[in-house]
Amino acid sequence: MGDVLDADYVVVGGGSAGCVLANRLSEDGRSKVILLEAGGDDRLLHNPQQLISNIMITVPIGYAKTIQDPSVNWMYKTEPDAGIGGRSVTWSKGKVLGGSSSINGMLYVRGQREDYDGWRDAGCPGWGWDDVLPYFRKSQNQEAGEDELNGVGGPLNVSESTMRHPVAEAVVEACRAVGLPERDLNGPEQEGVSWFQLTIRNGRRCSASVAYLHPAMHRPNLMVISNALASRIMFEEGRAVGVEYWQGNARKVIRARAEIVLAAGSIASPQILQLSGIGPGSLLAGQGIDVISDQPGIGENLQDHYVVAQNYRLRAGVPSINELTHGVRLLGQGLEYLASRRGLFAMSSSHVAAFCKSSPELATPDIQFHILPATSKRSMKDNMKLELDRDPGLTIAPCQLRPESRGWVRIKSQDVRDHPAIMPNYLSAETDQKVVVEGLKWGRRIASQSPLKELVDFEMMPGDAINTDDELLAHARRAGNTIYHPVGTCEMGQGPDKPVDAELRVRGVSGLRVVDASIMPRIVSGNTNAPTIMIAEKASDIIRAG
Repeated sequence: MGDVLDADYVVVGGGSAGCVLANRLSEDGRSKVILLEAGGDDRLLHNPQQLISNIMITVPIGYAKTIQDPSVNWMYKTEPDAGIGGRSVTWSKGKVLGGSSSINGMLYVRGQREDYDGWRDAGCPGWGWDDVLPYFRKSQNQEAGEDELNGVGGPLNVSESTMRHPVAEAVVEACRAVGLPERDLNGPEQEGVSWFQLTIRNGRRCSASVAYLHPAMHRPNLMVISNALASRIMFEEGRAVGVEYWQGNARKVIRARAEIVLAAGSIASPQILQLSGIGPGSLLAGQGIDVISDQPGIGENLQDHYVVAQNYRLRAGVPSINELTHGVRLLGQGLEYLASRRGLFAMSSSHVAAFCKSSPELATPDIQFHILPATSKRSMKDNMKLELDRDPGLTIAPCQLRPESRGWVRIKSQDVRDHPAIMPNYLSAETDQKVVVEGLKWGRRIASQSPLKELVDFEMMPGDAINTDDELLAHARRAGNTIYHPVGTCEMGQGPDKPVDAELRVRGVSGLRVVDASIMPRIVSGNTNAPTIMIAEKASDIIRAG
């Protein structure tokens, strides 16, 4: 087994949360911290075997490649899901330093203040909006400047889009025409239309690794071990004391003097806990694993945002991003990026965000749109394919912000290399079915407004033949997909049925916390990366306070 390393804190998972934790827990210069990451190093000059993938991580448009690159992406497959016609969906999750922040669409969205007040009121004291806002601000370097909601000088750069495409401008005007005012999507009120804010700095991706980990890696009290697959937490008399992991075919162990912090994400965190004997007792016994703490909630409460694209063919001569991705125009965009760090290669996954209500009596929006003046050659059925059409197009893609459907993550063997079973149970709740239909109706309403309607030739998908609620729902079942926001599988809350308490300690054992998106009691009303970084910032203070 070799020599056993030791540290004060062992952080398992070098993704968005793990990078924050490694930085903050080691910044006193005294606490020894070891960060374990199952994937490789994301730095260009430190991992020649992964050079092309790391270039794709650095260049913003590279997400179109990393979304289908198994060298930096776990590419989990869900179980066949009856709610979406028995389909299995591929879930991208980062397998590299920076985790999913190294391969995502770089969209900075916090959600609604009501999300966090809802966490607090549901049994998570200290997690209301007023409690978490200082950590959003602390994490930020908002290029637009500081105000009561935004911070400057923090590690994570937040910028405005450098590409304001004329078709996207027409979308903004169309949204205004249907009563959605233009406003800051991270401002006091969410309902309306906005340009996405981006985690991009000087035309390059600003992942959690770039923001938090790279600046800290010179510290003598921080050790980062990549290509290290954690297989289980080790316990002595109910206390977490070490982590077993694999590097190649070598089994190794790290001992923790203070705490072990599990930050492996909403799939791997419950998987590692279950492999370690913490989880539903019947599941563990069925796999021959000794039960250390029977926690039925570990792996349950899985939530995700389910998106259904509406694709429009634009009129001949109307420019879109599609045409920039082929031939000499693509070469020109590459040269523009090299010269100015602008253009296609500096582009995020979406340009315009819109938030609206499926029903007027709702207090806050429950539908979000990701809108881009581009269309893929394939429908959203193939969520790993991002090759764009040659003819001009527009995608308007609604998702339900607060789904009621709940799924699960469960191990299938004692081997950590076997991906767990993932069952999203998409559209299993009646409310979700109604909201997805209303989202598609809203998308059509936007597309029918001037000045956008003058640019549209016809609706490609779902198409004019699909009109009734039943037809729209059937289309959503067969054509929708994940937007890569799984949360909730190590739910934070009060009571024995919640596996993690409000200080992120795992119930039934000591010396072990979970710090990542899996602790969210309910998914936030927006993209999940900024909230995950906030969670880790707040957790760092909780851990250091003892």
